[in-house]
Amino acid sequence: MPKRVVSGIVTGDKMSKTRRVEINRLVKHPKYKKYVRQRTVCYAHDEENVSGAGDRVEIIESQPLSKLKRWKLVRVLEKSTEVDVAALRAAAKVAAESEGGDDSSASEENSGS
Repeated sequence: MPKRVVSGIVTGDKMSKTRRVEINRLVKHPKYKKYVRQRTVCYAHDEENVSGAGDRVEIIESQPLSKLKRWKLVRVLEKSTEVDVAALRAAAKVAAESEGGDDSSASEENSGS
């Protein structure tokens, strides 16, 4: 029996070498015949930690790797274009502190002489 290959979106990348992948699909309700959104959550093994949150990835079935992991990452289909605002603010703050520290020490040297 061939292994299943599916694509989904990485929703969790906080664990080392493990990604939480959501696979969204539409299912027709048996009684009301309306299409309902459903999702399947899979935990996939990412050996090189190449994927991140928001990336669209392709995963393949594998033998059990841990209690929850039953999939392996094949490739990243599309990188996320979302911007992490908190990380940008932290980087800007660090940059401002490093620039401000250099300027303040230079002005103290000039005022002292």
